[in-house]
Amino acid sequence: MNQNTALTPFRVDIPQADMDDLRDRLARTRWPIPVPGRDDRADFSRGIPPVYLKELAEYWRDAFDWRAQEAKLNAYDQVTTVVDGQTFHVVHVRSANPEATPLMLNHGWPGSFVEYQRLIPLLTDEFHVVIPSPPGFGFSTPLSATGWELARTTDAYAEIMTRLGYERFGAHGSDVGAGTVGRLAAVHPERVIGTHFGSDAKWLALVGDTFPYPDGLSDDEIAQIEAVRAEDAPERGYLEMQNHRPDTIGAALTDSPVGQLAWIAEKFKTRAGGAYRTPDESVDRDQLLTNISLYWFTRSGASSAQFYYENAHSGLDVLMGAGVPSGFAVFDAHPLMRRAMDPWKAIGHWSEFTEGGHFPAMEEPELLAADIRAFFRAPGISRD
Repeated sequence: MNQNTALTPFRVDIPQADMDDLRDRLARTRWPIPVPGRDDRADFSRGIPPVYLKELAEYWRDAFDWRAQEAKLNAYDQVTTVVDGQTFHVVHVRSANPEATPLMLNHGWPGSFVEYQRLIPLLTDEFHVVIPSPPGFGFSTPLSATGWELARTTDAYAEIMTRLGYERFGAHGSDVGAGTVGRLAAVHPERVIGTHFGSDAKWLALVGDTFPYPDGLSDDEIAQIEAVRAEDAPERGYLEMQNHRPDTIGAALTDSPVGQLAWIAEKFKTRAGGAYRTPDESVDRDQLLTNISLYWFTRSGASSAQFYYENAHSGLDVLMGAGVPSGFAVFDAHPLMRRAMDPWKAIGHWSEFTEGGHFPAMEEPELLAADIRAFFRAPGISRD
């Protein structure tokens, strides 16, 4: 690890020239020639509909107030620190409660620390909240080198918690953040007091691939899981590009703000709960665009894709830290979720919600906060 352990105070301050450049690029967008009949703003069958994308781009250009959103982000203390040559950005919000538990919130793609913006004030009565950005995401840029995958990132996160003064801590994560949470518990079990995962019905698509089919499933249950896998298959397009061709897609995401907008906004339709909604009906429009703006201003559309490439080629096994107390909050729950993921009911805390989806901290922050609090209040979760 790098011997310079300094924590440098950080504030978000995007240069005005970068904001002007964004508006200029949006105004000069070279739009595709529309396919006849593609005029339904809610029809995502071929990807994000052009009519909806134009509407969102115009709002981003003319009505979205980055400075107001920047001020909201700067209401929370932030630092940067260098670990193993890589700069990490960390949101660090201390609780006024002297008995508060340190809690690390872990995000993946297409999220950022902005994803937890509405969750933070719901937790700080009981938790010191720490949100590190993975290498290549947000202000954890630029990348210092190749090789930043889950294992190296997890070790860096543990070091960051040491620098912040937290020997023992809890961890919550979703998406790729669930991977860092599980690995933290597996590699540093003496430090992690409990792991809490936010998941959704699409996790069923991992059964038969990342996770084996459990014994005892009926033919009908296997068919239901296969149906979820088939439904999820078109979603793997972005994953295959980022896993195997990050340089190719990275060029487009760095040069075209509308390309970056489409690349991320679509996922808030196909991954969020309520399939009938547009992305900005599932989550707050300004929060969505703040998240996308962060990717644009930091050029992390390209560098976050590199993180996927590194993980896909690392040969690492999925680690879930079986010896550490764990809890799941499943949003947009499928009836077979626990049957397939935890058939032995080894996970002590398991909650299912019909609301929400892949982005619970943005879609249902109150439900997620309540479940996190309930998990870490349970007997057997101890900082001692």
